[in-house]
Amino acid sequence: MIALISLLIVILFSIIFVRIGAVALEMTGLSRDVASFQAQSAYTGVGFTTSESEYVVSHPVRRKIIRILMFVGSAGIASAMAMLFLSFVGKTAEETFYSLIYLLIGLFLLYFFARSKLIDRGLRYVIRKALKKFTKLHVYDYELLLGLSKGYTIGRFKVRKNSWLANKKLKNLKLNEEGVLVLGIIRRTKDKDVYIGAPRGDIEILPGDELVCYGPDEIIKELSHRIRGVKGDKEHMEAVKKEKIREMEEKMEIEK
Repeated sequence: MIALISLLIVILFSIIFVRIGAVALEMTGLSRDVASFQAQSAYTGVGFTTSESEYVVSHPVRRKIIRILMFVGSAGIASAMAMLFLSFVGKTAEETFYSLIYLLIGLFLLYFFARSKLIDRGLRYVIRKALKKFTKLHVYDYELLLGLSKGYTIGRFKVRKNSWLANKKLKNLKLNEEGVLVLGIIRRTKDKDVYIGAPRGDIEILPGDELVCYGPDEIIKELSHRIRGVKGDKEHMEAVKKEKIREMEEKMEIEK
């Protein structure tokens, strides 16, 4: 019974520790979904191969959080496996049956604990307060600040040779009329990638550049596939019309 209780305690602490890691990553600017996935991936040591992982580990604070999660996760999983083995070894058939029942009940309660929105809000509040007080992390809810759940998005895409964007100055593209802001340009030089933040209007977009843009989700997706020529110009004008309609709808919503 002691081994079974220890197993459940280890699982409980694992859930809480992953939650702490997810909140810590979120406080560095990641969205809640991305932060939760990366925290779980790092703790379990599986699935940490997405393109998002490169973005996470390139940040020194996030890399430190991931390293701690991986270290504690390796110990936690090993402990859980050992406790699981001890919970059933050397038991009679009847004792094994009752241990299995207790284990299922315990796992059900832990599942409820992990999925409860009320508990999640309470834990997040406590974790944020503690991390804000005892660390140098800053809380930025980018999902709320940028309206990422309100039809807006941040997109990153590569400019192809036949792209409507290629070989044009940023100011001449008039992306602002489509409701799109270019937050940065990632340009490959001979031996490294250079990030151009808040690019000026006179900078020329080159084939091979990667653009980081903010704007309506539909427009960002369309822009990433827009090709040069009459078709591309037509798509630009249609996007401008959609932006004017969206502005009118927002204005009406505000005036209600």
